[in-house]
Amino acid sequence: MALTDDTRQESRKAVLSGDARRRLTAATFRPVWIALAVVAGVHALGVRVPETIQYAVLLSTVLVLGLPHGALDHLTLPRARGRPVTLRGVAGFSVAYLAVAGVYGLAWLLAPTASFVGFVLLTWFHWGQGDRAHLAVIADASHLKDPLTNRLTLLVRGGLPMVVPLLGFPGAYESVATTVVGLFDPAGSAAWLAPVFEPTTRLAVGLGFGSVTLVTLALGYRVADDRRGWRVDAIETALLWTFFLTVPPILAIGIYFVVWHSLRHLARLVAIDDGATTALARGETGRLLGRVGRDAFPMTAGALVLFGAIAVAVPNEPGSLASLGGVYLVLLAVLTLPHAGVVTALDRIQGVR
Repeated sequence: MALTDDTRQESRKAVLSGDARRRLTAATFRPVWIALAVVAGVHALGVRVPETIQYAVLLSTVLVLGLPHGALDHLTLPRARGRPVTLRGVAGFSVAYLAVAGVYGLAWLLAPTASFVGFVLLTWFHWGQGDRAHLAVIADASHLKDPLTNRLTLLVRGGLPMVVPLLGFPGAYESVATTVVGLFDPAGSAAWLAPVFEPTTRLAVGLGFGSVTLVTLALGYRVADDRRGWRVDAIETALLWTFFLTVPPILAIGIYFVVWHSLRHLARLVAIDDGATTALARGETGRLLGRVGRDAFPMTAGALVLFGAIAVAVPNEPGSLASLGGVYLVLLAVLTLPHAGVVTALDRIQGVR
């Protein structure tokens, strides 16, 4: 497994039985690849999904895995360390979590354009660390033992949903930025981002990111002890390049957020929860889903209240589905900052770094 020696005994991922690992692999790899390939293929044939449906898909992630995948943060670190979950611990964690989210929320009010750029960079890092961890924990990818390949993989995997849509759909990308920033600054302070969407800039970004992608895969191939994990990495990288180049960003991010990022993170959390792992190994799907749903419900409900609070607090009241989607992105931004901190701590516990 892709773990450092000094953290091998501390990690909880090693307790996965063969049945549990096979079921997690079956749920998070090939079926998801097929789903994304079908959506990409349909769009490559010229089919276009109305913008209202695209935003509806994005907003559906409020309840469908999107928010819930982060609603287990209060349980994640105790379970990863093999320690009991206490009311005092959850209370202290929640206060710190909301404090970090609140600081970022204030930043959106004071500097919305900079906060939007920060959200893109934060999501780049967080989605990259999520993919890297899934390759290490579930796919057991040996090439991630190499420190440089490990870091480059995070850079590439996180950049695919953040960079590639800029190459294929610059107008839609710019529209999202303008809509989100416009919730706080109707005068349109996102104008200084305009050079990012120019053809010359996008060409340079495309060539640069494409080169980094190829170098990362080549280096991974060279250092891999067992190339099965590397082949999974290569297939997924090519698939995600194609997906984000052909599918409009709002729809692409909505689908990716649910069936890729959120599902994979939940699979990782199942691997450190003894009760969930037992249910998974026995094929008790109902029990597994019930356990995860029960654990995620309180924090998901709290996030929905926060969603409403942000919608009320933004200076420019959302009056369209697109602007409501913008409010949701701000909610994801303020929650992603503390959530990424939790996942970073989990990475350290499991040695995925």
